[in-house]
Amino acid sequence: MSAPFTRFARSSMTHVAVAFLLMGSWAAFANHLHPMPAPLYAGLIQGTISACITLVLKRGIEYLARRFEGLAGLILPPVIAGLISASLLTAIHAIAGTPEIGRTIAVPLTVATSYAALYNLSLWRARNSNDQRS
Repeated sequence: MSAPFTRFARSSMTHVAVAFLLMGSWAAFANHLHPMPAPLYAGLIQGTISACITLVLKRGIEYLARRFEGLAGLILPPVIAGLISASLLTAIHAIAGTPEIGRTIAVPLTVATSYAALYNLSLWRARNSNDQRS
């Protein structure tokens, strides 16, 4: 890959923009049977939330991973991140009056929680392999 493309692909702003577009589009689709502007609002709201979650999820997992040891360090960070994400997504969409909250948040919540679990697993493995070497 070329250096400019690699920089573009690794950019936080690229990840934020992709999260906004993909998850916002999903939310609009999940609400497409409802009259306008409900699908549009759901898409804008979900896109914005996903962009924000994308910015803070990695650092949040890193913070939580440092707070727990052993099996708790493997399980609790993604569970906490998933519960916080689910709570925020549900509350914000409920306040906004999104008609299809469950359908709207299903994909973004699955993606965010899967990322949190996989990233946390990589941190946990790295920490445990370092501990065994010491």
